[in-house]
Amino acid sequence: MKRMAIVGNHALSYGALLSRVQVIAAYPITPQTQVVELLSEMCADGTLKAEFVKVESEHSAMAAVMGASASGARAFTATSSQGLALMHEVLHWVTGARLPVVMGNINRAFGPPWSIWTEQTDSLSQRDTGWMQIYAQDNQEVLDSVILAYKVSEQVLLPTMVVLDAFFLSHTSEPVEIPDQEMVDEFLPPYENKYILNPDDPHAFGGLTNPEWYMELRYKIHKAHEEALQLIEKEGREFEKLFGRYYGLVDPYRVDDADTILVAVSTAASTARYAVDLLRERGKKVGLLRIRVFRPFPYERVKEILSGAKKVIVLDRNLSPGAGGIIASEVRGALANVKNHPPVFSYIMGLGGRDITTKNIMELFEEVEKMEEGKDIIWKGVKI
Repeated sequence: MKRMAIVGNHALSYGALLSRVQVIAAYPITPQTQVVELLSEMCADGTLKAEFVKVESEHSAMAAVMGASASGARAFTATSSQGLALMHEVLHWVTGARLPVVMGNINRAFGPPWSIWTEQTDSLSQRDTGWMQIYAQDNQEVLDSVILAYKVSEQVLLPTMVVLDAFFLSHTSEPVEIPDQEMVDEFLPPYENKYILNPDDPHAFGGLTNPEWYMELRYKIHKAHEEALQLIEKEGREFEKLFGRYYGLVDPYRVDDADTILVAVSTAASTARYAVDLLRERGKKVGLLRIRVFRPFPYERVKEILSGAKKVIVLDRNLSPGAGGIIASEVRGALANVKNHPPVFSYIMGLGGRDITTKNIMELFEEVEKMEEGKDIIWKGVKI
C-alpha cells in the first residue's frame, strides 16, 4: 500500500485500475476529462490491460460500456452535467438490461447560463433511471467507492454512479492510500455473469415485452435495490476488515443526543461536521447525518436516526424547480409515517459552485433555533 497526493478525478482512475476494468469508453467534458486522460495513459503504457474506446459523444460512451458489459467485460466510464444528460436514454437501458456498469460523475451545474462549477442537480435528475448512486465526501472515499461499487453491482446486477463535487474534489489534491492490487483482488473477484452475449450460445436480450411481463421485470429491479441496501453495509464491513475504512449507507455524526440534526451530502457534509463541532463547544446539541448512498435511498436508517430529533435541517446543493430540494423531498418521505415526526427545514444553497462555508452552516442552526414550524424551501444567500 502506498500513499499519494492525488486529485479526486485521479482517485476515480486509480479505483478503475485497481478494479481491473477491461473496457473504458471515453469522451472528454470539463471537469471530468482528467479521469479518462489518466486511464488512457495507463492503457498506453501497459499499466492497465484494458480496451480504451474513444467515442464521439457521451451517448456513445454509455452505449459502448453497455455493450462491453453485456459481453461479460467489467466496464467503466465517466462524465459530467450535459454529458450525463446526453446519456439519459442509455442509462435506462443499462438498468433494464441488468448490467453492472460503474461510472464516475463529477457534479457540475447545468446550463444555460454556462457553468463548470459544482451542483448536484445533474446526477440527482437521473434518480429514476435505476442506477445506484454513491456521493463521496473526500478523495479516499472516491477511490474506495469504485471498488465497492463493482463488488455490489456485480452481485445485484445493477449499475452504479460514483459521484463527486466538481473542483472541491475533482481538481483538489488530498492524501489517498492506494491499496495493493493483491488486497483488492482478494476483495473483488473477476466479473462473472452467466447472462452475456455469446455468438456460440445465442440468445435475445431486451426484446419486445408485452404487458403480461413488463411489470414483473421492473419489480425485480426494485427488489435488487432492496437487496443492495443490505449488501452495501455488508460489503462495507468486509472492506473495513481488509483496508481499515468503513463505508455504509449513511454517516451519522454526534446524533445520539442531538436536538437538531443537519442532513447533507458530499463535501458540504465535511464542512458541516466542523460547524457541528464548533456549536457543540458552545453547548448546542446539534448533529449531522451525511447521506452517502442516495439510490437505493436508505429510508429505514434515515427514519431511525432523525425520528428522535426535535428539528431536522436539510441542506440541498440542487434544485427541482417548482418543488425544491431533492434530498429534502426524500427525507420528508422517510419521516412521513413517523408519528409526531420532527419539522423539516429545507435550505437551498451553493448552486453553481457558490461556497458553502462553516459560517453559513452555523447560521442555519441559529435560524432554525428561532423557528417552530418546518419550511418547504428557504433560499440561503440569494442576492435578489
